[in-house]
Amino acid sequence: MKKAVTIQDISCFGKCSLTVALPIISAMGIETAVIPTAVLSTHTGGFRDYTFRDLTGDIPQIAAHWKQLGLAFDAVYTGYLGSPAQVQIVSDFFDTFGREDNFIVVDPVMGDAGRLYAGFTDELVSGMRRLCAKADYIIPNMTEASFLLDIPYEENTNEERSRELLRLLAELGCKYPVLTGVRRGDEHGAVAFDSVHGEFMSAFCPHVDRQIHGTGDIFASVFTGAVTLGKGLGEALGLAVRFTSDCITATLPHADEVWYGSCFELCLGSLTDLIK
Repeated sequence: MKKAVTIQDISCFGKCSLTVALPIISAMGIETAVIPTAVLSTHTGGFRDYTFRDLTGDIPQIAAHWKQLGLAFDAVYTGYLGSPAQVQIVSDFFDTFGREDNFIVVDPVMGDAGRLYAGFTDELVSGMRRLCAKADYIIPNMTEASFLLDIPYEENTNEERSRELLRLLAELGCKYPVLTGVRRGDEHGAVAFDSVHGEFMSAFCPHVDRQIHGTGDIFASVFTGAVTLGKGLGEALGLAVRFTSDCITATLPHADEVWYGSCFELCLGSLTDLIK
């Protein structure tokens, strides 16, 4: 079996981060190890008075134990990291567990709609920029790309402009930047750049004018799983866009009830069919 490790927070209730990544990557037939960076009673999207326990101090101890055991992974995938200290610890993890025959995916979760998430600072953005330089694949949305590149946020970025941004993102040091949240007429999707061969790829589905929490985590998880299974950049991009769109469609009849995330569970069966 292929093996992946994902490093991000876990919400005991809600549909994001590890509560999305673990079941999705596992459903793709990949043994999935986790390092939780924090434990929350719920995620932060719309909930109040949630509990939060920082696990920064546990990460190096977990990494040291794994190194002692001689564990190895085909993929290392990071999501939300809540502090510059966590970014540095994860950077050290890359140095320890990165190899010539595996790959690193960084989803630089920092913000949306042109704004950083609460508590994020310029120091964290700088650290995330350095982390992206160590990755093979990075998956920012438009907001995160603007902060990584230190340029003004553009709400309506077309496919042509997204290619310019991808070239700039590749200059950070990653080989394969992927930009999500790209609009093309009545469609919504993602564009990727293979900087090794100078090729661009894109995948789109019909746009749904409703915000559903955790779709970025769904996309990044499917993308990581697909690449782990040996899919090419274009195929992994298409699978991630298709499954994310399917999850949104499945959620719409239940959106008022499940306002805190997508009904991705209803689509896990079809995910196994998509990757065959």
